[in-house]
Amino acid sequence: MKQLCFATNNHKKLQEVSKMLKGSYHLLTLQDIGCQEELAEDQDTLEGNSRQKAAYVWGNYQIDCFADDTGLEVEALYGEPGVYSARYAGPQRSDTDNMQLVLQNLQGQQNRKARFRTSITLYLGGQEHQFEGIVEGQITELWNGDTSFGYDPIFIPDGYNQTFAQMSLQEKNAISHRGRAIRKLVEFLKAQ
Repeated sequence: MKQLCFATNNHKKLQEVSKMLKGSYHLLTLQDIGCQEELAEDQDTLEGNSRQKAAYVWGNYQIDCFADDTGLEVEALYGEPGVYSARYAGPQRSDTDNMQLVLQNLQGQQNRKARFRTSITLYLGGQEHQFEGIVEGQITELWNGDTSFGYDPIFIPDGYNQTFAQMSLQEKNAISHRGRAIRKLVEFLKAQ
């Protein structure tokens, strides 16, 4: 079985993606390849951040890898938090603080349209490939659910009446932004 490194330290993301790649590739973590450093995410786009992380791993460890960056883009907030989603409320990267700030900034807003967008950059044999996944939805007024991470407790995807955090991992992966991007990645890998 071929090996592929997912350039993340987020164990919940790793769990999501491992289930989707099961049987296709043996997924390695940054820890598995000896990468102890924190990967920079200082670009001004999601695509730039995913590229920066994947390029770093390929350049320093010469192992096929992919990295992702995801942002919540809220229409009434002019696309915020976007590329700053993980640190929207500050450098502490607190999911709770980030959600509270989004809800605070949306107080009194009728328009609660939002979307999650994931950009994945794959380095395979030194060649770069990018994939994107998007899911449209709404921001709730109250938190609901506790089975996930990030902004999931305040995001209801269009066509559903539950937040991502109220869904099982299997239900979420079937429709999520990351799931959509990963499926494009998997289809690409299977064609190689």
